[in-house]
Amino acid sequence: MNLKIKSLYALCISFMFTAQSGFSQSAKTKASLPEIKVSKNQHYFVTENEKPFFWLGDTGWLAFGKLDRAGIEKYFKDRKEKGFNVVQVMVLHNINAVNVYGDAALINEDVSKPLITAGNDFKDAKQYDYWDHVDYTLDVAQKNGVYLAMVPVWGTNVSKGNKVSKEQAAEYAKFLANRYKNRTNVIWLNGGDTHGNEFQDIWNAIGNTLKTNNPNQLVTFHPFGRTDSSENFHNEKWLDFNMFQSGHRRYDQDSIKTNFKEDNYKFVLRDFELKPTKPTLDGEPSYEGIPHGLHDTLQPKWTANDVRRYGYWSVLSGGAGYTYGHNAVMQMFRKGDKPAYGNKELWTSAISAPGAKQMVYIKKLMEEVPFLEGVPDVSLVVNQGEKYDYIPAIRGEKYALLYTYNGRIIEVKLGKIAGDKFEATWYNPRNGKKTKIGTFDNKGTQNFQPEGKKEDGNDWVLILKSTK
Repeated sequence: MNLKIKSLYALCISFMFTAQSGFSQSAKTKASLPEIKVSKNQHYFVTENEKPFFWLGDTGWLAFGKLDRAGIEKYFKDRKEKGFNVVQVMVLHNINAVNVYGDAALINEDVSKPLITAGNDFKDAKQYDYWDHVDYTLDVAQKNGVYLAMVPVWGTNVSKGNKVSKEQAAEYAKFLANRYKNRTNVIWLNGGDTHGNEFQDIWNAIGNTLKTNNPNQLVTFHPFGRTDSSENFHNEKWLDFNMFQSGHRRYDQDSIKTNFKEDNYKFVLRDFELKPTKPTLDGEPSYEGIPHGLHDTLQPKWTANDVRRYGYWSVLSGGAGYTYGHNAVMQMFRKGDKPAYGNKELWTSAISAPGAKQMVYIKKLMEEVPFLEGVPDVSLVVNQGEKYDYIPAIRGEKYALLYTYNGRIIEVKLGKIAGDKFEATWYNPRNGKKTKIGTFDNKGTQNFQPEGKKEDGNDWVLILKSTK
């Protein structure tokens, strides 16, 4: 779209008509994905027909701005094939956002004035705008069975320079709620890598507006590193579930003594006990391929081993799902782009990174058991350790799952699940293969030793299932 041939007056008139009439291109799209809602026990997610829904997310933060239509097709087809069912994305990275086709998102960088044109014909630049491309992406995601967890406006636009007022935010949220009211594959991530104790009037205005207008679309808050939405918004009615960002630093890189450092499972264990009960999950752990601590590119990079560890630590502590990330994919790095965080890999190759391929095994494992009844129970582990020796444990009525990141022996306190006997199996998080161990009496304690030497990345899940 060539903005020079359009008068600002015409653009404003177009916007006013759209906002006031409630017209929405997405309203014409037939929904094909079931709505996602909170489970009856309030700890997990289910579809509208009560089918368990395990959140396996990817961070495609800049997809709206940096991918063309072919790129959108390629990315979502790949994520479907790898088992992802949620993609986290920014609607507005910046208030001067322009997509790959040169379409600006806003008039005069004002979030209360989305730049909208009549029609959505891609072949006619005058009839295809930023928001039409968002609609197209939602359609492609829907076709691939993917839900978009969308950040309305990234947190730095609010926290730095006061570029967004409460009034503008509320008007913008009303526009979003109206445009996407008939979309069943939309989830809202309020905030965006920002401190929840700052500018709460703006975040509450966005959250309340989205939830009031579209009560069936889930809303949460994506917070700053090492913080959790529950710390500032747990009791807000607009917040349906909690999300925390466990962050990208090592234990020794943290200067804050009061947070949980790399121990992302501690966020889950804390949130699991809060009232009112709400699901929780790690929405941004350390990304595969990103330097430890983010900014020093000479530091080692986080690997597939690390993203697996964060995944199993949190999910086997009661997390309702898990979001994976890769340095190149989260910024949709293309040839000619200025790299962030030392990245040198194109997103088109990074989508096949080892960790991305292995995430599906977390989802498959949880879908094998009735995970909606899962309750974290660290008392299952007799020889509990700290840091990388930590062993999370979760159980249902007839199953228990325990995880070692480094091949430690696991001493299990038995009698915690139903039945006189149980079958034990090793599950390999790197390839999803199972190795039967044997059948045991369900009493006393029992040691289980994984194969291989004790070293980081030699990770295993111990599956215990009642034989009756």
